Amino acid sequence: MIRALVYLVIILIGLCLSPFLVGNTGYLYLAIGDYQIETSIFFAVIGLIIFYSLLQLVEFVLVWLFNLVLNSRYLPERWRRNAARKHTLLGALALAEENWPAAEKAMAKGAEKGEIPALNLLAAARAAHHQNNFESRDEYLAKAELEPQAVKAVSTTRTRYLLQQGELTAARAELDKLNPTSKSKFPVLKLAIELYQAQQDWQALKLLLPILAKKRVLTDEQLQALSLTTNTALLNQAILANEQELEKCWHWLTRAERKQPEYIALYATGLNRFERRDEAKKLLLKQVKSTPSAAILHALAEVLTPADVEAKKQLLALETQYQDNLDYQVCLAKLYQKNHDFHQAKIWWQKACYLKDDRDNLHALADAQEHLGELNRALQTRRNAAKLS
Repeated sequence: MIRALVYLVIILIGLCLSPFLVGNTGYLYLAIGDYQIETSIFFAVIGLIIFYSLLQLVEFVLVWLFNLVLNSRYLPERWRRNAARKHTLLGALALAEENWPAAEKAMAKGAEKGEIPALNLLAAARAAHHQNNFESRDEYLAKAELEPQAVKAVSTTRTRYLLQQGELTAARAELDKLNPTSKSKFPVLKLAIELYQAQQDWQALKLLLPILAKKRVLTDEQLQALSLTTNTALLNQAILANEQELEKCWHWLTRAERKQPEYIALYATGLNRFERRDEAKKLLLKQVKSTPSAAILHALAEVLTPADVEAKKQLLALETQYQDNLDYQVCLAKLYQKNHDFHQAKIWWQKACYLKDDRDNLHALADAQEHLGELNRALQTRRNAAKLS
């Protein structure tokens, strides 16, 4: 726009000055070697303008020819890039439709001259994985890994695919390369949770729990459930190992965790297993008086023996307080059954079944009735249990 205005101004100035120039032509003498030129200034200016115009025209033609040659030389490369874009688009649409064979084929072609080959290769690997074509999948991932910026993404993807494939050992080796820490991204930490659980590597998962809590990878409910599963598994493993492992595992728990009834019940069961019954009884009875729970009462029924008369008296003293507690009734029924006092066992099983019809409790009641010779009642009780199946 500015150039056009400049040309217009020049033309207008020329129109204004032309009468003056025609009337005052001036004189120009130019000698170059044996050549001499004589003309007026007006025609010399016109000649210079024509010469400059021709020079510009020649320059334009030369530039045009040069660009034509370059474009002709690189034209196949441009065609390949356009084709790669087309294949990538078709591959993305096939992925959205979950048309895995078409997606793999299109993405693999798009990777050859694509703008982001690693992205195409990862998409092709995903399509191959869904077809259980593990060999092709691994080839795509190996090619994508050649891109330095894609190394971690490829490793994360390979770990996930190996885990889904059931190759836990290979997946763990790949995950160890990523080294899940507090600096790891969420996908790596979630993969670590899933893989550790699949391998039942509860110690590794226990070490990961503080990181999960700090980075809020899971919701509070999910984190609590995972902590319960992990700590319970560790305590059970320690109980099957030895007393030293049990104490080590117990003190590995936080102070708040050591107050949870589920862990106290397991710890008491372990103490009982290693002939520390007095400690186990004291610990469980203390919990019953403060916050009775199903886990504590179940552990009590397992730990107490017919000789523990005093402990049983302490439990009976709580009858009024826990008369609506199903687990309390079941605990006492089991204790009387241990003593072969089937009359009292029947009474407490009846109280438990009154609070809630449960198939196992009904069968236990029927067993007590059979021991007392109440065969018809026992048969009716088992029929009632069968209705709950």
